Amino acid sequence: MYGLGIDPEIIRRRVRACDYLVVAQLYLKDNFLLKLPLSSDDIKPRLLGHWGTCHGINLAYANLKSFYKDNPNFSFILGPGHGFPALQANLFIDGDLLKVDGKAARNTAGIEYICKNFSWPDGFPSHASPVTPGVISEGGELGYALATAYGATLGQPQKIIAVLLGDGEMETATALASMNLVKLFATESNGRVLPILHLNGYKISAPTISARKSERELKEQIRGFGYTPILIDGEDADAFQDALSQVNKLAERHQPAFIIMKSEKGATGPRYFNGEKIAGNYLAHQIPLKNPKTDEAELHMLEVWLKSYYFGELFNEEEGFTL
Repeated sequence: MYGLGIDPEIIRRRVRACDYLVVAQLYLKDNFLLKLPLSSDDIKPRLLGHWGTCHGINLAYANLKSFYKDNPNFSFILGPGHGFPALQANLFIDGDLLKVDGKAARNTAGIEYICKNFSWPDGFPSHASPVTPGVISEGGELGYALATAYGATLGQPQKIIAVLLGDGEMETATALASMNLVKLFATESNGRVLPILHLNGYKISAPTISARKSERELKEQIRGFGYTPILIDGEDADAFQDALSQVNKLAERHQPAFIIMKSEKGATGPRYFNGEKIAGNYLAHQIPLKNPKTDEAELHMLEVWLKSYYFGELFNEEEGFTL
């Protein structure tokens, strides 16, 4: 059990549910609970969005929300806003989306609503936007999340803002320059910013620079900016919760922390297709299976992928979510 009494299985189940909802948002316009065999008619005519970063977003969000669940002053900023279906899945499950949109009820109709209308005319955008509950950094243009977080904590010492930064995003001049803000704003009169580098190894078409550095080199770079780096290597929930406990202990000594969360690009998605590596490669970045509407092999792979989450164990039409 964690410091706040959260069972690790709850986190694992939540991540599975959110991963399923991400894939459903990216691909499906019908048959959202897979009551029937998946058919080409269930697939959206145009596929837009980004898969590769989403599992990592779900992993970080689930752990952060469990650790800070009783803190009304905690908030989250998503740097890679192109991973919006992951953020939307979490906001939907928590009921935060329902507070601003009555059609997003946590039931079958709500699942249909968010999935069918993701990246759809007059529906939800493909990137995090200001109409999304809690979003103060759009994220479509990478690099501004960390600076936004520091600005939001000015003069509000009670605030804690976790900022998830993509490792591709960390190659932007804006993100790197914003790392220096810890020297200016990490004071008792301002709130606390917790940067989390999502180190998944790849950006849209190539490896990332951060992932090609040694662990020592990356940590020394972060120390040079004035943070204490904490590495989470893998998906173990206990390790993540322990890292957040370390963050709190460092905060008591007024030492800013910086988490490096190492996970696989496109984890839980297809590993290989047509002889090409997808998970753990840049090919997972956007839509990994590009033609399931017209290609029977891709349609079958998508169905296997969706069923791998066993969503029926996590949601049923009578009880709703059982997380």
